[in-house]
Amino acid sequence: MADSANKELLGAYLVVGDDTLKAQRVVERLRKRLEQYGDMAFNAETYDGEAVAGPEVVAACNTMPFASDKRLVHVTHADKLKKADSEALVAYLASPADTTVLLLEAEKLAKSTRLYKAVAKLGKQAVIDCSLPKAYELPQQVAAMAERYGLRMAKGSAEKLIELTGTDTVHLDAQLQKLSLERGQGTVLQPADLEASVARTAQAKPWDFTDAFARRDAAACMRLLGRLGDSPSFALITMCCNRIRELMAAQSIAARRDGTTLAQALGVPDWRVKNHAAWARNFTPLELQRALSSARDAEMRMKSSSNAEEVFQDWVLGVLRR
Repeated sequence: MADSANKELLGAYLVVGDDTLKAQRVVERLRKRLEQYGDMAFNAETYDGEAVAGPEVVAACNTMPFASDKRLVHVTHADKLKKADSEALVAYLASPADTTVLLLEAEKLAKSTRLYKAVAKLGKQAVIDCSLPKAYELPQQVAAMAERYGLRMAKGSAEKLIELTGTDTVHLDAQLQKLSLERGQGTVLQPADLEASVARTAQAKPWDFTDAFARRDAAACMRLLGRLGDSPSFALITMCCNRIRELMAAQSIAARRDGTTLAQALGVPDWRVKNHAAWARNFTPLELQRALSSARDAEMRMKSSSNAEEVFQDWVLGVLRR
């Protein structure tokens, strides 16, 4: 291969983030680039960071390629490497082999770790961020994914698909591909169509419940309770109380009108509280005070009751009743 092509590839890359589809595509693109150097069937090895020893990975990296100018050594779950094994890779990355590309894949790896820093030193392109977009940004991404399969969907339809399928982008992509084959390109997907044809596989998240609670949507709260898996009522009532306090703060700031934002007052990002002002208007100040006071009594009853879930549901319905 040409020398210029050799210089384009770094000795190692770190793919980090929880967007599984994006990470998958990054890995695929890297493999295609390496196929320009020779047959990867004889020059690619994959290891699981939860099980592999660091020296084994280093030995694979130092192995000379066969009928190719490059080798690929791929370590999944690199954030699960034991400390000693991670240190072995840190030492290797100080002077990586010219004939090998080491690909580390991790869902979470702090920038402060020695392994992250060792990869980042290799170049600006060495760390590839594959983090999922924020929850409020994901529907837009799903709509763009649908367009690749010739489908069209508005924000409401994208939100419905996420509700049914979950946030895993690989699963979302597979579902869109299936819908394209079933409905045909050019189809405009409506929420009702998705509800009828897509099996619900996503487990609800506790914050979905607290959002519905803040919207004062009792019906949604009851639906979500059945999809929360093992989330205990004691954890949920604590989260609801935290949300009540946030809504009380939103009401107080709205009344003061001194320029302070809720995000500043709570010390959180703006996106984290972007709906709080609207949600706070669903309650009067007295209703929020009573909700917080009644939560204390409800929690005491939950501790002595044989059915804490029922006590919690009664409290939720009492708070949300208009």
